[in-house]
Amino acid sequence: MFEGRRVLVVVPARGGSQGVKLKNLRAVGGVPLVGRAGDVAKALDFVDRAIVSTDHPEIARVAKEHGLDAPFMRPEDLSGAIVSDWQVLTHALGEMERLDGVTYDVVVMLQPTSPSRTPDHVRATVEKLVSGGFDAVWTVSETDSKGHPLKQLTIGPAGRLDYYDPAGARIVARQQLQPVYHRNGVAYANTRSCLLDQGTIFGAKTGALLIEGELANIDTERDLVWANFLFDRERGEA
Repeated sequence: MFEGRRVLVVVPARGGSQGVKLKNLRAVGGVPLVGRAGDVAKALDFVDRAIVSTDHPEIARVAKEHGLDAPFMRPEDLSGAIVSDWQVLTHALGEMERLDGVTYDVVVMLQPTSPSRTPDHVRATVEKLVSGGFDAVWTVSETDSKGHPLKQLTIGPAGRLDYYDPAGARIVARQQLQPVYHRNGVAYANTRSCLLDQGTIFGAKTGALLIEGELANIDTERDLVWANFLFDRERGEA
């Protein structure tokens, strides 16, 4: 428990990833991605239950080797590419409350595709949720100014170039840009009420935990190379 609140960790790890086949079983630093998420959850003394939500038997097996429970298999209708995090989390919450006969107050999502996370990142996310009275807290990273929305372009009919946002035409120096942030997948913490009463993972009062430094977020083979580079550099091998 965290300050009297029962905490459920959910690691979503379906088998049908499209960009990288069986992505959640690919290794960073010799450890499968789903295993890395399990190792972090295992290091958190305030977690009451940590599970994997998967439709794949091998992912379930590896997850259990790293301390995650796999008390159910995710149904087929929640295992496709166009399924929201909210659907996965509310299904997992409902299943675990039914199986365990308890009410979970906080649900933490740890996506395996963010292997740079540490237990301290997750602890700080939950601390902010509780101390700030938030409905949800997401971890974010600052977006490099090269990727700022006001610097983005579109290619229209006949190859015509245009600004994604017309306001971009007025930007002549990066100092004019207001910082923007993107979610890095390290941790999402939600209250039960946010998920079930508001029906969203982005509640009416959602806070941000800014994480500094370089992080990996796995969508492609190149991302895996980057993640392994960061891991080796951390150990002084790169």
